[in-house]
Order: sequence, then C-alpha cells, then structure tokens
Amino acid sequence: LHMVKGRGIKGIENELAGLSMPNAKFDISFKESELNNSGTDDVEFCISANPGEIPKPLAKIASGGEISRIMLALKNIIAKSDELDLLIFDEIDTGVSGRIATKVGQAMKNLTDHHQVIAITHLPQIAAFADSNILVEKVEENNNTYTKMKILEENEKVYEVARLMSGENVTDSSIEAAKQLIIVN
Repeated sequence: LHMVKGRGIKGIENELAGLSMPNAKFDISFKESELNNSGTDDVEFCISANPGEIPKPLAKIASGGEISRIMLALKNIIAKSDELDLLIFDEIDTGVSGRIATKVGQAMKNLTDHHQVIAITHLPQIAAFADSNILVEKVEENNNTYTKMKILEENEKVYEVARLMSGENVTDSSIEAAKQLIIVN
C-alpha cells in the first residue's frame, strides 16, 4: 500500500485512463480503528468511474470489468515501484472483452519490458500478446483427473487463439482472424 501511495493517486488514474477509464477518480481512505487481526487502520479503496461522481467504496460499486482494470493498474504501479521479477495474473481479464481486452493485453505486454509475466486467460486478445503460450487442459482418465500442460509452437498458438475466438468449431476464417490478431499484437 505504501508503494501505491508513494506513486500517487494520479499514477493510478493515469493507468486507468490507459485502460479505457479516462474519467476515473481513485482515492484511498485510511481510518484509525482499534487493534484487530489486520492491524490498526481500516483501509478502503474508493473509485468514481464517471465525471461528477464522488469516489465511493470499490467493493460496493465496481463492476467485474472495472475491478479487473483497477487491479491491473495497481499491479502496474506496484511493479514500477518495486523490484518484482515475476507478476502473475490469474484471469485479470474477468468482465472485460473486445477493445478493453486489447488494452489490458497491451498493458500486460508493456510489463514484460522489466518483468516476467504469467497470465491465465480465456481471451484471445490477451493470449495473442504472449511471447510464449502454454495450453492447460483438464484430462480425466480411469476415474482420475489430471492437468496436462503443453508449450505451444507458433502454429498451435494460432489454432488455440482461433479456438478461443470461435469455440470448438475452428474454421479457416477463425484461423485467419487469429493470425491477424497475433500479427497486430
């Protein structure tokens, strides 16, 4: 939290603007309380996503997509302030799609200049940005469940991005769309 505060609220708001939340106002509320299991302060993140609104508690008003983008903005600020070698994003894309997913993917790709990034995603816009992709599948055999992982070659990446785009019915046009998405990113 100190790292976030040290970079300034404006830093978080700038990150949010780059994630298609140009009017976001962010605030951190500190209230002293009695000593409890988590310390002596109550800390609350507050946000306003629209002009003219005062920031309200994040936990009460933010949508899933807004929470995902706020978490990414906070991780970006923390990553810039600290010497973290590895960042892990587990479905940071929850609640986002389309144009916003591309912005989230680009923000994550920018982090790879100084950090190793591992991202678990179901969005083709984010998977397309990866330098290396690993397919993770659940396999059931003989009443047992296993996790199978495979590092994808370039042609396999194209197929899997196409599958994320179109489901199980991968067509020539979804393959071409996947190729274009990967090239653009």
